[in-house]
Amino acid sequence: MTKILSTGAYLPKKVLTNDDLSKIVETNHEWIFERTGIAERRICSTDGGEWPTDMAEKAAKQALKTANITPNDIDMIIFASVTPDMKLPNSASILQTKLEITNKCTCLDIAVACSGFVYGVNMADSFIKTGMAKKVLVVGSEMLSREVNWSDRSICILFGDGCGVAIVGETPAGESSEIHATHLGSDGSGKEFFHQKIGGAVEPITSTHLKESTHFMTMKGREMFKVATRTLAENAKMVCKKSGISLDEVDWLVPHQANIRIIETTGKLLGFPPEKVIVNIQKYGNTSAATIPIAFHEAIEEGKIKRGDKVLFDAFGAGLTFGSTLLTY
Repeated sequence: MTKILSTGAYLPKKVLTNDDLSKIVETNHEWIFERTGIAERRICSTDGGEWPTDMAEKAAKQALKTANITPNDIDMIIFASVTPDMKLPNSASILQTKLEITNKCTCLDIAVACSGFVYGVNMADSFIKTGMAKKVLVVGSEMLSREVNWSDRSICILFGDGCGVAIVGETPAGESSEIHATHLGSDGSGKEFFHQKIGGAVEPITSTHLKESTHFMTMKGREMFKVATRTLAENAKMVCKKSGISLDEVDWLVPHQANIRIIETTGKLLGFPPEKVIVNIQKYGNTSAATIPIAFHEAIEEGKIKRGDKVLFDAFGAGLTFGSTLLTY
């Protein structure tokens, strides 16, 4: 069996409130909060020290301390992000160096947007169950403030920066922690609902793109809302079916923190009690691959989620990717 041994998180020091945003674009706190549930978000420093791998280093050291293991006990790093430090080398390899891991462990980046951490946990589970790894560091770290058009009200109010991590390993004998089931997938037909076409091999960034601000992320909000609520509800039902564990037996739902209305609608579709849903979107906004690990870590730190609880991760993201995990923590 596989266990989440420990977690960690790092949030940038700078807080950007809705009132702060009202000085940048035409908006106000009430308009943003009513539609999204977001009151503030964190923004990384561009002076250094808070790049995606910097945040991951800080969060990972916290998780290593909690698990009482050394960096060289990690034999695989899975780094989920759509905002890597740089194109080459991959962020997992950069993090390996920052953590002073010298065992030449496997380092892998995955780019599945907001579903990244869920994908990573389940990849770690597979590597551990097949004996190819013993302890895997799974990272969700994003600096979306670099990819947001700060003059576009429909986008800039939603996103923030941050990092969450988990160390996944074998369940010690006699313990009940287990990853029960996984449901992963993607529907590429919805790729235009949320995309960033400029900056890849097909169309590299030019001075024209910079001048016209066409290189930033774009999203069709209404379409994303509809597909997100439907997908999250289907994810939860599917993973429960695979595991043989009913939704009534789940202690906590940790959904991707994209929009409070999406979270609330999903809960209603499932008939899931709102007091058992972990929500922190008001503090951080949408941090993509980092939302679930940050929320999970905070709920553990606050004493909500305890060992033995059944926890359901539920995510969707650009791609359109989706994933859910049902585990006993």
